[in-house]
Amino acid sequence: MTTTETYHQAAADVVETWLKGWSLARKLPLPLADHGGFRVEVGWPDQQRRYVFPTLCPGLFHFANTIVEPAVFLKVCAPAALLRPVLPPRWIIQRPGFMMTRMLPARQPRLQLPEGYTLSVEPAPAGLSAVIYAANKEIAASGSLAIVDDYIIFDQIATTPAHQRRGLGRAVMTTLAKEAVSRGRKKAILVATPAGKALYETLGWKMYSLYTTAVIPHA
Repeated sequence: MTTTETYHQAAADVVETWLKGWSLARKLPLPLADHGGFRVEVGWPDQQRRYVFPTLCPGLFHFANTIVEPAVFLKVCAPAALLRPVLPPRWIIQRPGFMMTRMLPARQPRLQLPEGYTLSVEPAPAGLSAVIYAANKEIAASGSLAIVDDYIIFDQIATTPAHQRRGLGRAVMTTLAKEAVSRGRKKAILVATPAGKALYETLGWKMYSLYTTAVIPHA
């Protein structure tokens, strides 16, 4: 894992590519360059705007010291241990994230679903989504991909609690990877939670950067 001692700056083009895919997958405006990072006008009640930075920089320090309203997120490819000292006390650091990358192999593992589950690949705003349904037709697992230039961005990979530990997340990832390769894309990016990181590492993903988030909570 990247530590404070081995921290290296993420490439701005990689961060921008991921953020474009994230925005497209969620039907949001594309990111705009702002103070050495990127800004997305999200517009959700719990997240009005996000600023994403490839590294700690003066622009991030500017927003950390001038933003006072809640639901504005600062995100940076750097360890929390380096971000916390430069934040005023009103900012709360959230659970860690991990930006991960992979070159998708031309051949993907054979897909095997547990009995009673069915899988559907459906059009999505900027690419495709994969949805696994349980026997009662409820959604058991899902995920999507967005295409940005020659990259694939994986997003919203999730398995509902009642259907976890059955290999459904792996099946969603395998399905999306096959679809990406069939479209001539092999370079892939995602941002993982701590739980997701463990799954993706078993599938050959490598951590590119720590991804730290801070927000001013609602009172």
